[in-house]
Amino acid sequence: MEDILTKSIEDYLEAIYIFELKNESPVQSLKIANFLNVSKPAVNKAMNRLIDDGFIEKKFYGSISLTDKGRDIAKNVYNKHCTLKTFLLNLGVSAETAENDCCLLEHVISLETFEKIKLFNENKGK
Repeated sequence: MEDILTKSIEDYLEAIYIFELKNESPVQSLKIANFLNVSKPAVNKAMNRLIDDGFIEKKFYGSISLTDKGRDIAKNVYNKHCTLKTFLLNLGVSAETAENDCCLLEHVISLETFEKIKLFNENKGK
């Protein structure tokens, strides 16, 4: 079965990845719920799906971690997030709007457009 990555799945994986980057272990459902501003039952339902799809592992006591497969996706989404946010900030978009917009764009942007934005960001620094 081919994995269908939705915005929601990508958001959950990215959130777990961000907690891992910040060394905020253990990652638990309540942290994710607060971070994404969703209910704990919604997180539990999503975690079960992510386990079934092989994106995360969840210990009996509630600690959540990414599998290699989940981490690859999360890193990709987070990279898009950071790149798009930098691009929007360089355009003069406010920090709050840039944060909100990149969260939406990271899920729908084409690879071609993303690569051009990445190149633009790299050249802007020179």
